Amino acid sequence: MLTGNDAVAAILLTEDGRYVMQLRDDKPDIWYPNHWGCFGGAVEAGESPEQALERELSEEIELPPRMGTYFTRFDFDMKVLGLQSYYRIYYLLTLSAGELERLRIHEGREIQAFDGDSLLRSERVTPYDAFALMLHHDRARIGRGWKGEV
Repeated sequence: MLTGNDAVAAILLTEDGRYVMQLRDDKPDIWYPNHWGCFGGAVEAGESPEQALERELSEEIELPPRMGTYFTRFDFDMKVLGLQSYYRIYYLLTLSAGELERLRIHEGREIQAFDGDSLLRSERVTPYDAFALMLHHDRARIGRGWKGEV
């Protein structure tokens, strides 16, 4: 049975603007098996979203702790399914070429960097991550455009 959790995710960018993604495991007990998704995960009791992001990135890809730039937040009301309301917060982090080479994947099947157009048009991406990535990739033409870093 699938359940929900408050969660955080990293939009990981290479210096040349590609998105670093995780190919999720092909297991029926996770959301969107065998899809590309952002690294991240559940916020545990007593943890801030920022602490959860640092912990998840350390556990999943051995990325040394550092904080990203807040990008967006989605809220999911799943009360109709007997669950609660949950959030998913996205942070932006840029990886140097050296950092990218040092990543070691411990969760998921694969790690790969994609240009935004290829990722969003040709790959199976978890829907919530696809929307966050589209907001980032197309940020110059949405609303008044992104004014933050990265």
